[in-house]
Amino acid sequence: MELQNYNKKYQSRNHLVYSCQYHVIFCPKYRRKVLTDGIDERLKQLITETQEEYGYEVLDMEVMPDHVHLLLDVDPKVGIYSVVTKIKGYTSKQLREQFPALKKRIPTLWTRSKFISSVGSVSLDVVKRYIEEQKHV
Repeated sequence: MELQNYNKKYQSRNHLVYSCQYHVIFCPKYRRKVLTDGIDERLKQLITETQEEYGYEVLDMEVMPDHVHLLLDVDPKVGIYSVVTKIKGYTSKQLREQFPALKKRIPTLWTRSKFISSVGSVSLDVVKRYIEEQKHV
Protein backbone atom coordinates (compact mmCIF):
# COMPACT_ATOMS: atom_id res chain seq x y z
CA MET A 1 0.00 0.00 0.00
CA GLU A 2 1.30 3.42 -0.89
CA LEU A 3 0.46 6.66 0.90
CA GLN A 4 -0.69 9.31 -1.53
CA ASN A 5 0.24 12.88 -0.76
CA TYR A 6 -2.44 14.81 -2.71
CA ASN A 7 -0.13 17.77 -3.36
CA LYS A 8 1.17 17.72 0.20
CA LYS A 9 4.35 19.75 0.52
CA TYR A 10 7.24 18.46 2.61
CA GLN A 11 9.73 20.73 4.35
CA SER A 12 13.36 19.79 4.91
CA ARG A 13 15.48 21.34 7.63
CA ASN A 14 18.50 20.14 9.63
CA HIS A 15 18.25 16.39 8.99
CA LEU A 16 14.45 16.46 9.27
CA VAL A 17 11.75 16.08 6.63
CA TYR A 18 8.29 16.96 7.83
CA SER A 19 4.77 17.94 6.90
CA CYS A 20 2.82 19.14 9.95
CA GLN A 21 -0.25 21.22 9.17
CA TYR A 22 -2.64 22.68 11.70
CA HIS A 23 -5.92 24.55 11.62
CA VAL A 24 -5.79 27.24 14.30
CA ILE A 25 -8.56 29.54 15.52
CA PHE A 26 -8.30 32.27 18.14
CA CYS A 27 -10.49 35.23 19.14
CA PRO A 28 -10.21 38.72 20.57
CA LYS A 29 -11.07 39.12 24.24
CA TYR A 30 -14.85 38.90 24.83
CA ARG A 31 -15.12 37.96 21.14
CA ARG A 32 -15.31 41.67 20.34
CA LYS A 33 -15.53 42.53 16.65
CA VAL A 34 -12.35 44.62 16.61
CA LEU A 35 -10.51 43.02 13.67
CA THR A 36 -11.78 45.58 11.15
CA ASP A 37 -10.84 48.97 9.66
CA GLY A 38 -7.27 48.09 8.71
CA ILE A 39 -6.51 46.08 11.83
CA ASP A 40 -7.39 42.92 9.91
CA GLU A 41 -4.95 43.69 7.08
CA ARG A 42 -2.17 44.69 9.47
CA LEU A 43 -2.72 41.47 11.43
CA LYS A 44 -2.24 39.45 8.23
CA GLN A 45 1.02 41.30 7.53
CA LEU A 46 2.31 40.70 11.06
CA ILE A 47 1.50 36.99 10.92
CA THR A 48 3.15 36.68 7.51
CA GLU A 49 6.33 38.56 8.43
CA THR A 50 7.24 36.32 11.40
CA GLN A 51 7.01 32.98 9.57
CA GLU A 52 10.70 32.26 9.21
CA GLU A 53 11.67 33.60 12.62
CA TYR A 54 9.02 31.58 14.48
CA GLY A 55 9.28 28.35 12.41
CA TYR A 56 6.02 28.18 10.48
CA GLU A 57 4.55 28.77 7.04
CA VAL A 58 1.11 30.25 6.45
CA LEU A 59 -0.77 28.05 3.99
CA ASP A 60 -4.03 29.96 4.34
CA MET A 61 -5.42 32.70 6.55
CA GLU A 62 -8.73 34.45 7.08
CA VAL A 63 -9.39 37.25 9.54
CA MET A 64 -13.01 37.74 10.56
CA PRO A 65 -14.13 40.68 12.74
CA ASP A 66 -14.24 38.45 15.85
CA HIS A 67 -11.87 35.55 15.14
CA VAL A 68 -8.87 34.38 13.11
CA HIS A 69 -8.43 31.17 11.08
CA LEU A 70 -4.93 30.02 10.21
CA LEU A 71 -3.71 27.01 8.29
CA LEU A 72 -0.09 26.61 9.29
CA ASP A 73 2.74 24.24 8.41
CA VAL A 74 4.85 24.10 11.57
CA ASP A 75 8.38 22.89 12.19
CA PRO A 76 7.94 20.02 14.68
CA LYS A 77 11.12 21.07 16.49
CA VAL A 78 9.33 24.31 17.39
CA GLY A 79 5.81 22.96 18.01
CA ILE A 80 2.36 24.34 17.27
CA TYR A 81 1.57 25.51 20.80
CA SER A 82 4.74 27.58 20.92
CA VAL A 83 4.09 29.04 17.47
CA VAL A 84 0.52 30.11 18.29
CA THR A 85 1.64 31.61 21.61
CA LYS A 86 4.33 33.63 19.83
CA ILE A 87 1.96 34.79 17.09
CA LYS A 88 -0.65 35.94 19.60
CA GLY A 89 1.92 37.70 21.81
CA TYR A 90 3.66 39.49 18.96
CA THR A 91 0.49 40.57 17.16
CA SER A 92 -1.14 41.77 20.37
CA LYS A 93 1.82 43.98 21.24
CA GLN A 94 2.17 45.39 17.72
CA LEU A 95 -1.54 45.99 17.07
CA ARG A 96 -2.17 47.62 20.44
CA GLU A 97 0.76 49.98 19.82
CA GLN A 98 -0.29 50.78 16.26
CA PHE A 99 -4.04 51.03 16.98
CA PRO A 100 -4.40 52.70 20.41
CA ALA A 101 -8.22 52.46 20.24
CA LEU A 102 -7.83 48.71 20.90
CA LYS A 103 -6.53 49.47 24.40
CA LYS A 104 -9.74 51.36 25.16
CA ARG A 105 -12.07 48.62 23.88
CA ILE A 106 -10.54 45.54 25.54
CA PRO A 107 -7.98 44.92 28.34
CA THR A 108 -5.95 42.46 26.23
CA LEU A 109 -6.28 41.73 22.52
CA TRP A 110 -6.60 37.94 22.57
CA THR A 111 -8.34 35.46 24.84
CA ARG A 112 -6.09 32.83 26.40
CA SER A 113 -8.04 30.16 24.51
CA LYS A 114 -7.19 28.71 21.13
CA PHE A 115 -8.38 25.88 18.89
CA ILE A 116 -5.70 23.70 17.30
CA SER A 117 -6.41 20.70 15.09
CA SER A 118 -3.96 18.69 13.03
CA VAL A 119 -4.74 18.47 9.33
CA GLY A 120 -3.67 15.66 7.04
CA SER A 121 -4.03 14.76 3.42
CA VAL A 122 -4.91 11.17 4.28
CA SER A 123 -7.23 9.87 6.96
CA LEU A 124 -6.10 8.30 10.22
CA ASP A 125 -7.50 4.96 9.04
CA VAL A 126 -5.37 5.04 5.90
CA VAL A 127 -2.19 5.68 7.92
CA LYS A 128 -3.08 2.92 10.40
CA ARG A 129 -3.70 0.48 7.55
CA TYR A 130 -0.38 1.49 5.91
CA ILE A 131 1.53 0.86 9.15
CA GLU A 132 -0.19 -2.50 9.73
CA GLU A 133 0.56 -3.65 6.18
CA GLN A 134 4.28 -2.98 6.66
CA LYS A 135 4.44 -6.30 8.55
CA HIS A 136 3.52 -8.09 5.33
CA VAL A 137 5.94 -6.35 2.99
